[in-house]
Amino acid sequence: MKADILLGLQWGDEGKGKIVDVLTPAYDLVARFQGGPNAGHTLEFDGRKHVLRSIPSGVFADGGVKVNIIGNGVVLDPVLFAEEARALEDEGLDLHARLHISTKANLILPTHRLLDAAGERAKGASKIGTTGKGIGPTYTDKVSRHGLRVGDILLPDFEQRYHRLRDEHLERLAAMGAKVDVEAFEKLQTAWLDAVKYLATFPIDETEYLVNDALNADKSILCEGAQGTMLDVDFGSYPFVTSSNTISAGACTGLGLAPGRIGKVYGIFKAYCTRVGSGPFPTELMDETGAEMRRIGHEYGAVTGRERRCGWLDLVALRYAVMIDGATDLIMMKSDVLDDFDTIKVCTEYILPDGTRTDRFPFSAGDNAEGPGDIVPVYKEFKGWKTPLTEVRSFDALPQEFKDYVAYIESVVGVPVKIISVGPDRTATIMR
Repeated sequence: MKADILLGLQWGDEGKGKIVDVLTPAYDLVARFQGGPNAGHTLEFDGRKHVLRSIPSGVFADGGVKVNIIGNGVVLDPVLFAEEARALEDEGLDLHARLHISTKANLILPTHRLLDAAGERAKGASKIGTTGKGIGPTYTDKVSRHGLRVGDILLPDFEQRYHRLRDEHLERLAAMGAKVDVEAFEKLQTAWLDAVKYLATFPIDETEYLVNDALNADKSILCEGAQGTMLDVDFGSYPFVTSSNTISAGACTGLGLAPGRIGKVYGIFKAYCTRVGSGPFPTELMDETGAEMRRIGHEYGAVTGRERRCGWLDLVALRYAVMIDGATDLIMMKSDVLDDFDTIKVCTEYILPDGTRTDRFPFSAGDNAEGPGDIVPVYKEFKGWKTPLTEVRSFDALPQEFKDYVAYIESVVGVPVKIISVGPDRTATIMR
């Protein structure tokens, strides 16, 4: 048995939570392998909406207890985790029976949030546009080898370890000229330490053994990614990226899986593009068309509520992501958002500032361009399908204009579109 991966092929917010929920019945384990509470996965079913930030989307699986894992590649904020977990348990979900947390996942401290905010302020106009959740500083501590990990909370000297790292952070904040409200921080710290005690009531395991033992026992695993390929710290639009490896290889390092144990790679993308925060976005629409996409698609961050920048589908970036991830199956989301457009455009190549054309993604070498910048997208136009897709449940019943759109995407990226989402509910899904 091999582990399958599901991840985003754009700048995040592709709708991964819904698809993990749809695919979960076919798997025995669902495991998050990177990212933190800056990534919100939205699931809608039975007329209700759920936003998960750290907990794998497989916790809602019907038909018995599923094993869900927060892997070593994840960074975990105990306070936000406790809020999320308690809300689920208040709804009757026996989370303690289906969630395991890696001993090696790094903890987000209250001071990590303060460092995140101070760092963004210091960048001024060059800020990354982080969510302020302390993700970057936590990964910084991880790679500099003095972070705190979930397994540390079980040690008798945990509070001393915490105080030591906290004091280092406070000294760094003072050096940056950041002022810390002592009374407010004490409240944050008390809440954090209380949440750590709650976190300790969950199974804390060497989850690398859990996933490998499961595969050895012919159990099936779905690895759930956060953010998207274009935000990968190595291969995304650097420096406007997240602090982890969001690509398929991140599942290996984020869960302890050898490359040979990976099976299918499900790459998920929207029928158009969105991005939150700063950074290059060649197909961004800063006109009424972009605003209409945002309105129809409810394009606001699941965690932050921030407006998402909207634009046409970028096949240059999508083909690049498919290559880096080794995607085997594509999943297209939010197709119904484009129902009312007379013309649909897709970017097939770029015109660079020197006038040359390229079909290669040029933002992986530190380009700091914002919005469309000096790079001009070259578009191919399609006739809009002008048909409501939300009630359609088979590919054959889809309008021909939409089928032509899908066929062109497949021809350019060289990978089949196997699943098409035509609405937010788990039932609004077409399998091919």
